[in-house]
Amino acid sequence: MSLNAISRTKIALFYALWWISLIVLETYALMHTFGFGWNVALVDTVDTNLLIATAGYSMYSGLHYYQPSPKNAIYLVIWSVMLAVLCVGVHNVLMAKFFVNDVAYHEFLPASHLMRGLFCWFMIILMVILSYTWYYWKDQQASLKRDHDAAKLAREAELSTLRQQLQPHFLFNSLNSISALAGSNPEEARRMIQQLSDFLRGTIRRDDQHLVPLEDELKHLQLYLEIEKVRFGHRLRTEITTDPDSRLVLPSLLLQPIVENAIKFGLYDTTGEITIRIAAYANGRELIIRVENPYDPTTAAPRQGTGFGLNSIQRRLYLLFARQDLLTTQQSENIFVTTVKIPQPA
Repeated sequence: MSLNAISRTKIALFYALWWISLIVLETYALMHTFGFGWNVALVDTVDTNLLIATAGYSMYSGLHYYQPSPKNAIYLVIWSVMLAVLCVGVHNVLMAKFFVNDVAYHEFLPASHLMRGLFCWFMIILMVILSYTWYYWKDQQASLKRDHDAAKLAREAELSTLRQQLQPHFLFNSLNSISALAGSNPEEARRMIQQLSDFLRGTIRRDDQHLVPLEDELKHLQLYLEIEKVRFGHRLRTEITTDPDSRLVLPSLLLQPIVENAIKFGLYDTTGEITIRIAAYANGRELIIRVENPYDPTTAAPRQGTGFGLNSIQRRLYLLFARQDLLTTQQSENIFVTTVKIPQPA
């Protein structure tokens, strides 16, 4: 059952119980205050309250289709007065025909018009206020939901754009390497094409997944590292240590741009071998990922900033977790360290 259906059911039950309670109380008051028999008192109160309930429901239904602005609220007052007068008039006609031979009641009926009219108007205007408040609240909730959905779509669009912006740079480098290998080492070029195909296929399959197991992300990272090792040969070495906890998760395609950044600043300004160390472990309710790469502090770019890759990762983490402190970098002698914290779901 939908929330809307549940709300309508609860409102209908409350509405019925409200009028039943009023009928019981008013019947008791007529019997003990004016001395009417239970049948006369019950018919009088049932008729009055059914007319008021019908008028209130008509106002509730009308407000569903038209809700005047505060400056036009006078129309609601006018309509409630007209309905109160109509309720008294219809009640007077019906009761005059129903209790033709009851002299005491016929004397009571015209004397009760003013108080009955005020009571009808008060109850109707109360239902108008409650109905107006209800519809206003529902409109506010619907507006908040639309704003939330729009913000969610915008966030997902930006996340998608950030992921896509990272791929062309890596793809161009890989294609250039394949082009260079095609003449000198065709077999190695074919192997690299296959690895690139597997990597891109995995990227497409996981593009819409927000959180994936750490183990799956590391397998995907291995495809990327195999491609890079074809490009750089013996110069690139990696050491990966991970936490055995299989429940650790992280945003999909997060590690590759971080490691790409480490390779860029570790290899591009050096001629010898380098080792990139990747560690992933749990720390309380967070997954910590630490990537270390050597660099030449006199020529490498890390000292000038984290570059587009890490900036995009920081932006993506903010969009997913609404925190600015999840990615940090530090430089110590000739080691550049990137640390990422991933909050784990409860």
